[in-house]
Amino acid sequence: MGKAYDFGLVGLGVMGRNFILNVADNGFSAFGHDLDTEKVTALQKEGGDTNKVDASTDTATFVNALSSPRKIMLLVPAGKIVDSVIEGLIPLLDKGDIIIDGGNSFFTDTDRRDAYLAEKGIHFFGSGVSGGAKGARLGPSIMPGGNKEAYQHVKPIFEAVSAKYKGEPCVAYLGPKSAGNYVKMVHNGIEYGLMQLTSEIYDILKKGGNYTNAELHQTYSKWNAGRLQSFLVEITSEILNKKDDLADGDLVDKILDKAKQKGTGKWTSQNAMDLGIPVPSIDVAVSMREISALKEERVKADVLYDRPTVTLMDKEKLEKITEEALYFSFIITYAQGLHQLADASKEYGYKLDIATIAKIWRAGCIIRAGLLADITEAFNLDKELPNLLLSPSFIQKVQSTVGSARELVSYAAVNGIPLPGLSNSLTYFDAYTSNRLPLNLIQAQRDHFGSHTYERTDKEGIFHTEW
Repeated sequence: MGKAYDFGLVGLGVMGRNFILNVADNGFSAFGHDLDTEKVTALQKEGGDTNKVDASTDTATFVNALSSPRKIMLLVPAGKIVDSVIEGLIPLLDKGDIIIDGGNSFFTDTDRRDAYLAEKGIHFFGSGVSGGAKGARLGPSIMPGGNKEAYQHVKPIFEAVSAKYKGEPCVAYLGPKSAGNYVKMVHNGIEYGLMQLTSEIYDILKKGGNYTNAELHQTYSKWNAGRLQSFLVEITSEILNKKDDLADGDLVDKILDKAKQKGTGKWTSQNAMDLGIPVPSIDVAVSMREISALKEERVKADVLYDRPTVTLMDKEKLEKITEEALYFSFIITYAQGLHQLADASKEYGYKLDIATIAKIWRAGCIIRAGLLADITEAFNLDKELPNLLLSPSFIQKVQSTVGSARELVSYAAVNGIPLPGLSNSLTYFDAYTSNRLPLNLIQAQRDHFGSHTYERTDKEGIFHTEW
């Protein structure tokens, strides 16, 4: 073999192959491993004769090809396969070697693997990678968490291959144990929320303004050139302009309205409930994918109930209020996800820097957006900021757009157009910014039927009443 490679990668599917070629493009030699001979051959062919890239189906050959300490990244499906790959590597590794899980593993699995491998003297990283196949090849956002000293061995490679925002690499050491996987999980939860919101605005423009796909394409393109600049708005514009290769018309109109999911949005929602942090814009985005899966039932229900006849809105007005409402709800969704990260950081001892997280999301990842530069600045000014809505720099952004969110939610309700993401974002805002909620009545009810006690507004202490 004749040389020791800088970096190893297990799992040469599309993501893995693109990531390892990215490593080689940035001056590091990389050796891949996959049990599938075709994938190994494909990498060798694509890597050419640069002597920067090679691969093998044999685990021992793979491990022995790497320089010490070995830096081995896994890009395999989350779950038992990660444990299986780790078990296959352990007998061949030395103390001080590093295993990096680049998949979407659940954060408690990462904590378990970290503790297990630490006993053997092997460092383990849960490292979220966002940007899809194209990002893996050209520069993703990378979210590593694990042993801080061990990260120094990985840092030069990750900084070289990551996306760059104004020259700054979109990667940073985030914290111990499962910090990286946790941040990636919440990133994906925010992603669910933003995707739901983007689709709702598409729907109301079609139904409330009779927009054609060509007009929608132009509208989303224009928005992407303004304050809504983001990867998801950009690709929505591209999707709306795509013709169907298999039939006449536009492709978007032929795609079945059943959205699937891999679980990271659900994990975000479930864990937020465990922590007691409200993330309703994310919760409802998960629920809407589940409702969309009930296609047959929806078709039956559609003919059973009357729906209001939609009163069309002036296009110029509709475009203005949808842009403002989408901007408002994007802010609210980021606020919820970052609130969850801040609370989880205390609960799990991650010591996360929210400004750093927003900073590495500015390029490369699926939720990258111009708004993240403002979010980074807000958390840099106040490191202890519990919620983005409390940032002085966001008050005017929200105040100037919430009125359009109200108008759009009202219009949609009257016209029978579902806007659950926007509605939940607005309700969250109204509840979070209310100094008094009707939950005093709930506490009275709980005490009435279950003697659960209550606190008072005028006296200290815990009280119970015989109702």
